[in-house]
Amino acid sequence: MVKTTANYDEVLRVINAEHPDPFSVLGMHYLEHEDSVVVRAFYPNAKEINVIDISSSEKYNMDLVDEKGFFEVLLEGRSDFFKYILEVTDDTGHTFSTYDPYSFLPVLTDFDLHLFNEGNHHKIYEKLGAHLMTIDGIQGTLFAVWAPCAKRVSVVGDFNQWDGRRHAMRARGSSGVWELFIPGVKEGDIYKYEIKTPHDELYVKSDPYAFYAELRPNTASIVYDLENYEWNDHEWMKKRDKENNFDKPVSIYEVHLGSWKRVSNDENGFYTYRELADQLVEYVKEMGYTHIQLLPVAEHPFDGSWGYQITGYYAATSRYGEPKDFMYFVDKCHQNGIGVLLDWVPAHFPKDGHGLARFDGTALYEHYDQKQGEHPDWGTHIFNYGRHEVRNFLISNALFWLDKYHIDGLRVDAVASMLYLDYGKKDGEWIPNRWGGKENVDAIEFLRQLNSTVFSYYPGVMMIAEESTSWALVTKPPYVGGLGFSYKWNMGWMNDFLRYMSMDSIYRKYHQDLITFSLMYAFSENFILVLSHDEVVHGKCSMIEKMPGDYWQKFAGLRACYGYMYGHPGKKLLFMGGEFAQFIEWNYKQSLDWFLLDYDMHKKMQTYVKDLNHLYRNEKALYEVDFNYEGFEWIDCNDREHSIVSFIRKGKDWRDCLIFLSNFTPVPHHNYRIGVPFDAEYTEIFNSDWEKYGGSNVGNFEPLKAEDQPFHNRSYSISLTVPPLATIVLRPELKQIKK
Repeated sequence: MVKTTANYDEVLRVINAEHPDPFSVLGMHYLEHEDSVVVRAFYPNAKEINVIDISSSEKYNMDLVDEKGFFEVLLEGRSDFFKYILEVTDDTGHTFSTYDPYSFLPVLTDFDLHLFNEGNHHKIYEKLGAHLMTIDGIQGTLFAVWAPCAKRVSVVGDFNQWDGRRHAMRARGSSGVWELFIPGVKEGDIYKYEIKTPHDELYVKSDPYAFYAELRPNTASIVYDLENYEWNDHEWMKKRDKENNFDKPVSIYEVHLGSWKRVSNDENGFYTYRELADQLVEYVKEMGYTHIQLLPVAEHPFDGSWGYQITGYYAATSRYGEPKDFMYFVDKCHQNGIGVLLDWVPAHFPKDGHGLARFDGTALYEHYDQKQGEHPDWGTHIFNYGRHEVRNFLISNALFWLDKYHIDGLRVDAVASMLYLDYGKKDGEWIPNRWGGKENVDAIEFLRQLNSTVFSYYPGVMMIAEESTSWALVTKPPYVGGLGFSYKWNMGWMNDFLRYMSMDSIYRKYHQDLITFSLMYAFSENFILVLSHDEVVHGKCSMIEKMPGDYWQKFAGLRACYGYMYGHPGKKLLFMGGEFAQFIEWNYKQSLDWFLLDYDMHKKMQTYVKDLNHLYRNEKALYEVDFNYEGFEWIDCNDREHSIVSFIRKGKDWRDCLIFLSNFTPVPHHNYRIGVPFDAEYTEIFNSDWEKYGGSNVGNFEPLKAEDQPFHNRSYSISLTVPPLATIVLRPELKQIKK
């Protein structure tokens, strides 16, 4: 062994994988006092290393400085820097050649790091993570990760036998970012980061910015190139950017990809993204839905979380294939005129050891104090929204799905848990804000920044809040004090309506307000009416089982329920299985009960929902004016004795006008009179009691002529037949009527 030209303490720090800047020791360096260059390399288990000048092919044998694998060669009299490769012979006699990762300059710019540290690098996913690139004609992968409190960060993988001493990264000043370009690492290689914490513990973590990950239970990240997918949705994207959805039909089919249909009920018996694209898209298109909303597809370790406990925010889950397969799924949806919405979870993240929790040995993405950083109900960590880099991670992630996958909107999960510091906590388990209140000021500012940023890039997308409280101005812009979402789930309507529909019909007359109260606040926000996955699990019963009565009444009640929902102001969402009245609750481990379509009533229910969707899409009165009183008028909301409600829906043009009437008892009524807005004939265009839907076929089969008989404070009225447990829709024939 020979003496090194470097400080031997520095060499030992490299050997012991403790050096924060291995580039200051390894690689090629100019020694001014020698007027020569020196090359140093560290390869544990190497017997011999040669430096080969690429241009001249001249070979220089390196001297062993330390038996643990530290080598050096002083090129006396040669002061020029040159490109070289290392020819390494290991202790088994195997020889391989490699470019020296410590011969490359930093890639990330100071401006990139500055923007990231202030929370404003909106495309940080193009910088951090693993990125295939070519530098000076040499192909490899740039790795970059944020771990500001780490003593050392290394890239480990099959390419270095998971030896954290081999590829220690360069710390980029005070930014907290570490980076390293490793030549020869290619697409498909698996990797993690080995992190030495401030307490000298070693953590092995998945890449928070990885685009792809191993199939659970494995947890390594995978180098993946998202570029070069040939999109065929140009017309869709061009149209989306120019339009908003507020005056368009929005009927959403909520789907869990792992249980819509399965190859088998084995643990990995999933259809792929591409197979689902061919089957699901055709089904949704035929059923008349405008959008598919997917439960989270970001990588998650536990199937039972349904995707809501995410460890890979930038990775489409490998359960169903590769990222480009998911691109194909979205592309196929767009080519068929179907939008794609994603559930997105910025409220919390799990404690899994390979994930974000205590990433560099400190509370990095979460709060240090458990009262701020932990959600007791879910056993998860809460993001620290006050930290610039954490906000950047999340906002950039939202933009990532909209950018790389052409997603049309995000449904932000558990917004209420973000807004309130005491959410799910008892007295003494939370810390008030700076003014002594329970509002999470950092989360409020984060949500405003999120929505403002998203709409600045993609004005045509939908940002949807699942917010279960009465927080004001959720869908109003930040400049008036709002959160800036485009839509909010109407949880109040859903809870009241399902409570009402679950009652025996003889008791409904005492609770009429449960189905009318929602109109007191229906136009305070831009609401989506939802019958989601949360309502058909955990003993809540499926939609059909919520309905009281015998077999026939259950189906009739559910048809009336859906009919009323589609008439009520607001966009629509229905969870999979509800469209054909699956009897059992949703189970993420198995396919929906498609065999039920062999039974007449289930098949007719599916036909009913299909026709209801097409009615909704074809009638402007049902979607053009969803968010102010100009699109809605009560005819009668006070007929408690019969549990009947009637109302008018209107479009922008006064001629676009429909009358809805819902009867929530199994008693039909003849010669039932309601006031109407015009002296015209009224045609029944839709009836949930029609025989083709499984009903008793009670209805109004001839046009109903308005009579000059005032009723319900209107100058004209009609006498009609009201079917049992049904919703009917009437259209006035207004061609000859002047306003």
